[in-house]
Amino acid sequence: MTPPATPLDEPVRLATLQSLHLLDTPREERFDRLTRIAQRMFGVSTALVSLVDADRQWFKSAQGLDATETSRDISFCGHAILSESALVVPDAQEDARFFDNPLVTSSPFIRFYAGWPLKAPNGVKLGTLCIFDTQPKVFSDEDLQLLGDLAGITEQEIANYQMATVDDLTRLQNRRGFLALAGHALHLASRKSAPCCLVFFDLDQFKSINDNFGHAEGDRALIAFADQMRRSFRDADVLARLGGDEFVVLLYDCPSAQAHSIVERLVAALARRNRLTHTGYTIACSYGIVVAPPEGRESVETLLSQADVLMFDNKRQRRAAS
Repeated sequence: MTPPATPLDEPVRLATLQSLHLLDTPREERFDRLTRIAQRMFGVSTALVSLVDADRQWFKSAQGLDATETSRDISFCGHAILSESALVVPDAQEDARFFDNPLVTSSPFIRFYAGWPLKAPNGVKLGTLCIFDTQPKVFSDEDLQLLGDLAGITEQEIANYQMATVDDLTRLQNRRGFLALAGHALHLASRKSAPCCLVFFDLDQFKSINDNFGHAEGDRALIAFADQMRRSFRDADVLARLGGDEFVVLLYDCPSAQAHSIVERLVAALARRNRLTHTGYTIACSYGIVVAPPEGRESVETLLSQADVLMFDNKRQRRAAS
């Protein structure tokens, strides 16, 4: 067996894959529709939208396969992302790279494979639209073109997914993206008994920034706050701008005391920024922190409502103290 080589652009490729926030998200009809079409069009047992992560390939959509991921070092798709066009293996038992691969010698007993690399909007290869079967197969030039056409549609759906779930101004998740990702994170946390906290932020006196300095400066203040969130929180946390001057973060595998400490560091960092910049206004925030029940009883919307109430209590206390 020949493990797949590492692409030369691997750091950028992995960073791009993580930024799309597609990994470990629920199945979606937009992708399932395409794998169903591929499965039927080519008469194969299995069709996948496979994303190649650092050590695994994970399936955003799968027809004919119950597994949700496999190890990258045995993946056919790890080889497919190394080329510009499709990787076609008519008979894996006759291919030196794959004849003794566990995916060939045991379930799912791959004999035929064809995978077309899927590119992100910046051009890096994220994974493949792939098909395989338990019998050898001849793949014609017309078949190859059809697979490429379906891959192009899949790439567009990936681009649409990013646009539909990302806030245009700050490039954080928007409300829709946050609800999806945070819901999935809470589900995983309940299975692993990992503590999670949700923090709801509201910028203080943001309207006065818009009124006194203009909306362009208000946008810069929002971007500055979002950038500080990125610096303060971890890669595993889910950050979002809900709308206006409201922001939120779900801290994964983070006890309450640690969450409070992280938020306090963010507040201190904003205070330092205000001292060092000369914009004529300050960026400050009120916040509310709630702990997610470990059994996953509360929905993301419920946690948001609870944290919103705590945030307003915090804002009233701050106003009373000033």
